[in-house]
Amino acid sequence: MKTKFVLIAISIILSIAGSITAGEVVKTNNFKVYGNCGMCENRIEKAANAVKGVSSSDWDRKTKAMTIKYDASKTTVTKIHEAIAKAGHDTDKQKAEDKVYEKLHTCCKYTRAAFK
Repeated sequence: MKTKFVLIAISIILSIAGSITAGEVVKTNNFKVYGNCGMCENRIEKAANAVKGVSSSDWDRKTKAMTIKYDASKTTVTKIHEAIAKAGHDTDKQKAEDKVYEKLHTCCKYTRAAFK
């Protein structure tokens, strides 16, 4: 009986330890991403989620606010901005290339502000 208890305790400890990733530093960040519609939302979130280390992303159409959770030991916010820009959407830190922006569907083309 004592041996069975010890084995169960060891199993529980190992399963808990296995679910913890060494060096993982989960961070949350918010920034603006420009777009208009549901197609934009899908494209923006897909681009962010494709970056290794991003665990979640959520873009709000009304406020243009993007919230991401990511592992800072695997990626940076800059890489996430760059991935979104490559999909055709400007962020508050990265401008999409004109040729990529021009390929967006008509309803997805937002008014592009002068980029600094």
